[in-house]
Amino acid sequence: MKNYTITVNGNVYEVTVEEGTSTGAAPAPRAAAPAPKAAAPAPAPSGAQGSVAVTAPMPGKILGIKAEPGKAVAKGEAIIVLEAMKMENEIVAPADGTIASINVSVGDSVEAGATLATLN
Repeated sequence: MKNYTITVNGNVYEVTVEEGTSTGAAPAPRAAAPAPKAAAPAPAPSGAQGSVAVTAPMPGKILGIKAEPGKAVAKGEAIIVLEAMKMENEIVAPADGTIASINVSVGDSVEAGATLATLN
């Protein structure tokens, strides 16, 4: 057997190749896990954290921010525009309150469950 290290599109794989008799089918290569990428630093929140968190319902990209810290919002009012699967989704206030912080910036990629903003 021979071991090889192969790099494809920046991902490193360790593969083992058997020499000798052939059955006609090639053995499946064992792929090593790609090296973990450094996580992007969390954006600094704008002001203090509030008691009500507004979270992302799905992963996506922030297209717009419709409210700023200190603005009073009503339940159901749009706070942030999130693009997911090529659709624009308005993220709305879950309750009446005042925006305490906006934790994302336009262009940020977010995961499901990430805190986008907080309300008081």
